This record gives sequence, C-alpha cells and structure tokens, in this order.
Amino acid sequence: MRILHTSDWHIGRTFHGFSTLDALRDVFGALVDEVRARNVDVVVVAGDVFDSGTPAAAAFELLTDTLRAIREAGAQIVVTSGNHDSAARLGFQAPLLGVAGVHIVTDPRSVGAPITIEDEHGPVHFYGLPYLEPAIVRTVWPEVDLRTQEQAIRHAMSLVNADRAERGGRSIVASHCFAGDVEPTAGVEREIRQGALDVVPLVDFEGPDYVALGHIHGRSRLAENVRYSGAPLHYSFGEGDKPRGAWIVDLGAEVVERIEWLDLPIPRRLVTLRGTLDELLTDERFAEYEEAWVCAMLTDVNPPLEPMRKLRARFDGCATIQLAPAGGVKTDGRTFRERVENARSDGDLVQDFLAHVRNGESATDAEREIIGEVVSIHAAAETRA
Repeated sequence: MRILHTSDWHIGRTFHGFSTLDALRDVFGALVDEVRARNVDVVVVAGDVFDSGTPAAAAFELLTDTLRAIREAGAQIVVTSGNHDSAARLGFQAPLLGVAGVHIVTDPRSVGAPITIEDEHGPVHFYGLPYLEPAIVRTVWPEVDLRTQEQAIRHAMSLVNADRAERGGRSIVASHCFAGDVEPTAGVEREIRQGALDVVPLVDFEGPDYVALGHIHGRSRLAENVRYSGAPLHYSFGEGDKPRGAWIVDLGAEVVERIEWLDLPIPRRLVTLRGTLDELLTDERFAEYEEAWVCAMLTDVNPPLEPMRKLRARFDGCATIQLAPAGGVKTDGRTFRERVENARSDGDLVQDFLAHVRNGESATDAEREIIGEVVSIHAAAETRA
C-alpha cells in the first residue's frame, strides 16, 4: 500500500492580508497529479485542514474540489481535525463521506476504532487521533486524569494499541500534536513542556507501523516511522527556507519498506531584501525577486515616506516592511515620554521628537529655524486668544 502523508493545509489563511486560496489550489493540483502518477492508495491529512473554525464558503469549495480530485485520482482519504479546525464543521456528514472513501475523524469517542482499508496483503488499520484538547476530552474519558495533551495522547494511544493487539495486522496513526524526542523522568509527574506547549514524548507513539503527524509547519523526522510533513505553503517569512511537500510511505506485507520525500511546487517564493528604499527600487540585483513575496528591511537612517506604496510598484508581493537603519538603532536611553516630560520648551520638544523618529539624527539648522518660527507664531496666537 502506498500512502501520502500531508497536513496543515490551513485553507482560508491569509498571508499579510493576501489570500492564499489560489496558491493552495495550484499546490493541491500538483498533489493530485502525483497521487495519480505514483498510484497512491491512501492520502492522510493530519489536521488543520482549515485555518479557522468558521471557514468562508470559498474555503469549503476548495476542500470539496480537492477531495473529489484525489478520489478521482484513485486514492482514498483519511482526515483528522486539528486545533484550528471546528470538529463539528469539518466532521459534518462524515459517515456519508466515509462511504465515498473520504474518512474524516473528528470525534474523540471514535479513537481506537480504525478505518480499515484493504490491499493485496490484507487489511491496514488507520487510527485517526483528532486534536485532543484536555479540557474537552476529559468529559469523554472522565475516569482518566487528563490535564495535559501528553496525558490525552497517551490514553488515546492505549486505546489504539489495545485494539491493534486484538486485530493484529498493519497499522497507521494520524495525530495532530506537538511531539518531541524527550523522555519523562521516572517517578515524576509526566508533564513535559517546551515554552507554553505540551510536548508528547515519542514513547507514547510506539507500536504502529507509521505515525503521520501534523501541527508543525516544517518537515521533520522524529524517528524513522514518526514524521511531520509540514504545511503545503509558506505561511511566514520564518518558514521561507523550509521545503514544501509530503511523505510517500510504501507499506509492505509486514512493515514499512520505503519512505520518500515528495517535493511540491512553491507558487511564490519568500525572500527578505535588505537595502535603502532607493536601492530596493532601482538596483538591478533585486530584479529576480519582483515576483516573490518580499519582506523589505529598510536601512535608511530616516524612515522614508510611503515606502509600501513605492515598493509595491516594483514588488507587487511586498508583504511587510521592517526598519533596520544602518549602524543599528541609536538611543540615549530615554523613552519618548521622558523626552516630553524633560523638554524645556516647545521647540526642544519638537526637536527631541525629530531625533526620536530619525534614529538619533538631530534637526538641521534650517529645520531648527523653521521650528522656531512655527513655535513663535503658535505662542503669539495663544497670547492673542
């Protein structure tokens, strides 16, 4: 059996205000072509199908078109819900869709009951683990102490492994969580965290032939048979250097025989360009990036006027601007509030403001003269009033 592992589609997500639906449609078209060309039997989508619990109609339309195209290409589909999904909306009509070969797992009460798909060697059992929020699933399993996601996953996997032991045969698990190569400390509460995130130890996923993970947007191999596929698009400039694609898993008569990475097209690459506004607008070395998503790092000493409007005339995909003045940010240690409170006159206040927004550059003699005239006119007007 040949399985394609993907995840984190985030249909409906925007990129700095730009829609990503057309880009996703292109990537999904390429994915469907690969499913057909490679004779994929099952496509596994490990959570975060949508980016929002209330996706727009266009997002539902894209999902419907994609699932239909995958089925027409010859593969069945196993989908689990992620933390971005509304389980109720994604799971709507799941029993009916299952008859059509689109198996959607959103209900934690179904954990441990597999979707069984046959190949020439017999049954393969697919166990879907929807995103298991402890506050929600503790009402499903009230007899179990569930305060962390690791505890929820551990209990879910105990149900999966009990069913596996009874059924026998080959098995695949799809889960949406933050897993890591960490070990719990013996005799200590098994709550492992990285920052504010629960970490699910790899030991909790022991047993199945392959574990298809979602939640992390970058491709990652935690163990030979435990992997993240990552997202099909880049959703931040921090992801710009990460490959985009899916895992192709060849499951033999008894074990996984081969796992191969499948690159998918990147409709529009992400780049970070650094220079003054004038350099970015005129320098030919930036010409190759005119069709890319651009993060512009402006090194002008003073913030230029209307930089986004000007940059988008050349880079229509300029998504964000960051000020990074040459020589770094200069400061005398005073906040702007302190500058205001300590200003000896209105003229000093205006000049301090200019220095604050100009990265320490003071007003010129001509500017000081203009400031003095304006302040004098204002003071005279107040006196007459």
